[in-house]
Amino acid sequence: MKLSRPARRATLVVHVTAAAGWLGLTLGLLALAFAAITTGSAATAEAAVRSMKLFADWLVIPLALSTLLSGLVLSLGTPWGLARHRWVYAKFWLTLATTAASAFALRPGLNDTMAAVSAGSPVTDPSGLIAGPVVSLSAYLFMTVISVLKPWGLTRRGRKQRDQKKRASTHKPVDAKVMRQTA
Repeated sequence: MKLSRPARRATLVVHVTAAAGWLGLTLGLLALAFAAITTGSAATAEAAVRSMKLFADWLVIPLALSTLLSGLVLSLGTPWGLARHRWVYAKFWLTLATTAASAFALRPGLNDTMAAVSAGSPVTDPSGLIAGPVVSLSAYLFMTVISVLKPWGLTRRGRKQRDQKKRASTHKPVDAKVMRQTA
């Protein structure tokens, strides 16, 4: 299935916007985690963790899924393909992994921290609070770099498809009309 130019452009806008939003949200989560860890005020720590939980509950998963789905549509609807180029393949798996980590590690960890801070306890595991945003930010920056640089070339499947296409174009059947004209 090949996307029409307007559909490809619209999907690309959705993809870049969602990815940029996810990156910005991660920077915000990182800033809030630093605030919760470094403050001496229990109220400030609770407000920071409460804000992180709110953002994680309402924004992280929708942005992650929008990025994942729009990237999948782009890869399947354009010549880049999902498994033709190593950088596309790497981005897909990293996006899938960070989406899963957001759903199954970041959010539950924030829920636990929120429960503890709401009960009046200080942030007991600062590394747990900050690890998610740091890992996510690293992954998103890496994916941005490979989106721009497009390194590593074709996958084995991509090379096979390219070679099949080359063979098909060099062994085209000769038109009977052309044959008569040359005879």
